[in-house]
Amino acid sequence: MDYRPVVVQKHARPSTSKHNPESRHWRQFKHPVFIKEYAPVTSVHFSPAKPHRYAVTAATRVQIYAPKTQKVTKTISRFKDVARSGCIRDDGKLVVAGDDTGLIQIFDVNSRAILRTLDAHKQPVHVTKFSSLNSTQVLSCSDDTTVRLWDVPSQSTITTFAEHTDYVRSGQVSASNPHLVLTGSYDATIRLFDSRTGDCEMVMGGPSGEGGGRNTMPVEQVLMFPSGTVAVSSAGPILRVWDLVAGGRCTRALSNHQKTVTAMAFNPDASRLLTGGLDQMVKVYDVSSYKVVHTMRYPAPILCLAISPDETHIAAGMSDGTLSVRRRQPKASEPGASDVFSAMALRSGAFESFLGGVLPTIGQGRVREKKTKPQGDVDELKVESKRKKRLREYDRMLKGFKYSAALDSVLRKQVPPSTTFSVIKELVHRDGLRTALAGRDDVLLEPVLRLLLKHVTDPRFGEMVCDISSVLIDMYAPVLGQSPLIDTLFVRLRKKVEAELRFQQELQKTKGALDMLLATAALSA
Repeated sequence: MDYRPVVVQKHARPSTSKHNPESRHWRQFKHPVFIKEYAPVTSVHFSPAKPHRYAVTAATRVQIYAPKTQKVTKTISRFKDVARSGCIRDDGKLVVAGDDTGLIQIFDVNSRAILRTLDAHKQPVHVTKFSSLNSTQVLSCSDDTTVRLWDVPSQSTITTFAEHTDYVRSGQVSASNPHLVLTGSYDATIRLFDSRTGDCEMVMGGPSGEGGGRNTMPVEQVLMFPSGTVAVSSAGPILRVWDLVAGGRCTRALSNHQKTVTAMAFNPDASRLLTGGLDQMVKVYDVSSYKVVHTMRYPAPILCLAISPDETHIAAGMSDGTLSVRRRQPKASEPGASDVFSAMALRSGAFESFLGGVLPTIGQGRVREKKTKPQGDVDELKVESKRKKRLREYDRMLKGFKYSAALDSVLRKQVPPSTTFSVIKELVHRDGLRTALAGRDDVLLEPVLRLLLKHVTDPRFGEMVCDISSVLIDMYAPVLGQSPLIDTLFVRLRKKVEAELRFQQELQKTKGALDMLLATAALSA
């Protein structure tokens, strides 16, 4: 009969969110770069066009950063007051930004020249965005309670929406319909406007609770899904989801932040929603269930948040003037990874990956052909040779009934405890544990006691440790006192067992108190 190797038992571990695939994906955004600005970073926006440069707005300037180097490539500082909401157009050629004087300016990214000036607002403009479907139109939202849609070539207002009664600090043109504009205001309402009629088509939130979502707090951010059928808003620490097809009905209200939510962003395919707040946390929601699937902590309150179109960078601006950029290396299977790996291949000299063949070595007259082994006759039969699996050291010792040597082989530091205790369990089944532990001096007994001392409180091995300890005490009680090291290890083992017993008693008391509280609550209910 062939020898059966020892089966190493795998112990179940408690599943935690940080080990699931979702969390592993977001944990790939690491090596954060912290850039210090002179004032709070109020806006971050990635260019939809490659190489996805991003505009950072802080103090009286808008800076354009390169995503690969995190270095400033352009600085636009032609503002008379605090700049707001620097936004790059879809083609990556123009930048629009407002300021606290009410002025809106459009710049050429490369030359930084002012191409257009829009000056109808009388108070600070906190939102300036290009329409994603019509690149010649710009949306602006101002503290003068108005929202304007501009025609860039003529520098004129297409439509003015004046239904809000307080500061308008957020807004967006629908990505599915260039005529629909969603805005959020400090009057606690979210409104959907139609630029063709100039009317407010839908009101959500507010003290009266239109759409089933009563809200009395200022609306900080609004975000519309690319489909244009659902919108998300933040007011205080609460997120609300609005069904625009059902007349603006509130379908969800989420409260996972401890303080005001100040920033929201979608990942490229809009399957995840990222929110940042004054509680210094960024939370990632799965939009299919609106459950938090990952959380990131930052060193200061977050004012703005953006994720790159290729999902390789997450940028967050904070109230203390810090810009944090987390980076992720894309996998080879991802669509945007080909550029990265092509550049790496060029740097390493792997030109054959582009030419589809092997280049000849310089100085050689011809390319050497690779020699191939003869295949033999097609009718020839080949006997498959199976490689015999080698036994591990402890299996070889157990096969030869060398129990003491088998135990010594798994008491080394690099051997995982699950393997060690699996071999000990095999020794118990063979009735060879006493044989393996017998006749040991203080040098050979020390690793056994240290193993028991280390894992006596481990719930996976605690019961087996107690059994082994009983055998050891029974065998070596007559010779205790002859080695100070062994005596010390036995004393430490006893103290650790006593401490664990006290801990278990406290747990039992706590469990009894909780049972009483739960029983009382059940009776009162």
